[in-house]
Amino acid sequence: MSEDSSRSESGASILVVDDTPANLQVLVGMLKEHGHRVRPVLEGRLALRAARAEVPDLVLLDINMPDMNGFEVCEQLKADPKLADTPVIFISGNTETVDKVRAFSVGGVDYVTKPFQMAEVEARVATHLELRRKRRELQESYESLRRLETLRDSLVHMVVHDLRSPLAAISASLEVIKWDAEEQHRAVLASDVEMALHATRTIIRLVNSVLDVSKMEGTEMRLQLAQCDVAAVARESVDELESLVGTRRLVREWPDEPVMALVDRDVVARIMQNLLGNALKFTPSTGAITVAVEANDDVVRVAVIDTGPGIPREYRERVFEKFGQVEAASRGQKFSTGLGLTFCRLAVDAHGGRIGVDSEMGRGSTFWFVLPRKGPQSMRS
Repeated sequence: MSEDSSRSESGASILVVDDTPANLQVLVGMLKEHGHRVRPVLEGRLALRAARAEVPDLVLLDINMPDMNGFEVCEQLKADPKLADTPVIFISGNTETVDKVRAFSVGGVDYVTKPFQMAEVEARVATHLELRRKRRELQESYESLRRLETLRDSLVHMVVHDLRSPLAAISASLEVIKWDAEEQHRAVLASDVEMALHATRTIIRLVNSVLDVSKMEGTEMRLQLAQCDVAAVARESVDELESLVGTRRLVREWPDEPVMALVDRDVVARIMQNLLGNALKFTPSTGAITVAVEANDDVVRVAVIDTGPGIPREYRERVFEKFGQVEAASRGQKFSTGLGLTFCRLAVDAHGGRIGVDSEMGRGSTFWFVLPRKGPQSMRS
């Protein structure tokens, strides 16, 4: 064992359980030579008591003991949340494969046979202590990152929340200026103000998306469920964004009769608006966008189909991530999908539904979602 390894493992707490005093003496002597703190125990119940009193870094556990065998001891160790991560190396004079298989099935990490080969025992102990140290470091790093992420999200949430009021004031002021310009027949000024209004509304939608995604992730947003006509929601969403369609062809496909479902109407409208906005972003001026609604007895399915460049297979899951990056096949340029599709995924999940995208390179994409008609619980049950 290297000098660095000896230093990194020095002082480890090792619990040695064996009902044969001679075996204990040999193992304790070897482990103490390497600077470990060793607690020898002669039987299983005492071992459990000792482990719960002070959690060891490693357990060397004999299988064949009276009263309580090693398998039973290991099962109880793994059932205790405080001890579940402690590595257990079984020791036994039995070389039968069935014992080795059972040792691993109850949670053991390794197996050493008697009579001991001290170099082998030393190497296995060193290996599993190092692995435990690495796991602890990884867990500490993960927890540190989670704390930083929580702090960052709280800061972003606070800043974004404080932006809502001034943005609303700007939007209201621009509406007044636009109205005055139109009254005075100042077309150029009215056009400029309309551009500023459009940019302000875009920022407000982004702010709302940040806050909504934060609420969805923190399960703070409660759905206001009620029976509503999903086809009517689709119709209203299309009408709201129709002025932005330009020369693109807009196709509506839904039944004349109501398509009723137990959903949060405002949230479903936001999902549709986000998917339509995404389609507008990537569909060329000569292309077409289709919005389709269909249903059976159990679910309603909504699809927004564009004739954009398509999404490579490796990006199709990534588009629903926060600020996911999607590469345009024709130019190799990457575009951020922002938070709109992330909101869609979280909102559909909250309804107990499913969302996805089907795409063919050069021919476009179909973003779809499915919602249970009887409410979230009906899909989960």
